[in-house]
Amino acid sequence: MAINRAQLVKELEPGLNALFGLEYARYENEHEEIFDTETSERAFEEEVMLSGFGEAPVKGEGAAVSYDYAQETFTARYSHETVALAFSLTEEAIEDNLYDTLSSRYTRALARSMSQTKQIKAANVLNNGFNSSFPGGDGKELFATDHPSLTAGDQSNEPSTAADLNETSLENAMIDIAAFKDERGLKVNVQARKLIVPPQLQFVADRLLNTPNRVATSDNDINALRNMGMLPEGYTVNHFLTDTDAFFIKTDSPNGLKHFVRSGIKTGMEGDFETGNVRYKARERYSFGFSDWRGMYGSPGA
Repeated sequence: MAINRAQLVKELEPGLNALFGLEYARYENEHEEIFDTETSERAFEEEVMLSGFGEAPVKGEGAAVSYDYAQETFTARYSHETVALAFSLTEEAIEDNLYDTLSSRYTRALARSMSQTKQIKAANVLNNGFNSSFPGGDGKELFATDHPSLTAGDQSNEPSTAADLNETSLENAMIDIAAFKDERGLKVNVQARKLIVPPQLQFVADRLLNTPNRVATSDNDINALRNMGMLPEGYTVNHFLTDTDAFFIKTDSPNGLKHFVRSGIKTGMEGDFETGNVRYKARERYSFGFSDWRGMYGSPGA
């Protein structure tokens, strides 16, 4: 249905001082702080986890060398979604508008809708990260205490007991990340890089990472997290996280959280000969997800 003159009564009247409601600034591209972006040329993308080899055994004198083999352990799949929105204006509404070009005003509103949709879809990878209804390639949700492996047993990228963001929980997270192993039980040198928090935790995060001394103590101890450079990229605030006390840590593990772009945003307009209405459309196609759970650590909060 096209936007007509009845819906734009004030915009068609003389003496109007201002139009408002479509000019808000927007939180844009916050997903770039969390996801690695790649392009895609297919309807979906798949990434396969390989196991590698285990520890090398001692070879006895004159004995044959032992052989090991690598194998595929699981496959992560990214199915691209098409996201699109449009609006239409009647020919009369465009003719009678006195103050502004309606198309440019509502085109900005369309861009804001498309942008916010993308940020919500990106943040939902973390928002749903503790929910078993959203499993990854290994059959487990992003954050779990029982990620299966080939020979290393179950592994965890969340605390055994959910904890709020504080000095102790953040230090324990650093210890847990340092204990990550590969599919065959070999230790991997994965380092924490960045803390990701909702707006409600930004002040806690700032104190924990930027205060020279320990937070909320009378001792003169140094802030070990800051002194050791444990999170070299600091923290970032994501305004689309829905849990007010959950926090997340991005690591430098390759092939963690990914954003595939199948088709970048495209806009277009066309007029209808019979009605004279003008239609405007925006469309893009992408996917968000994760391959290796070692790319992220998270706590849902206590």
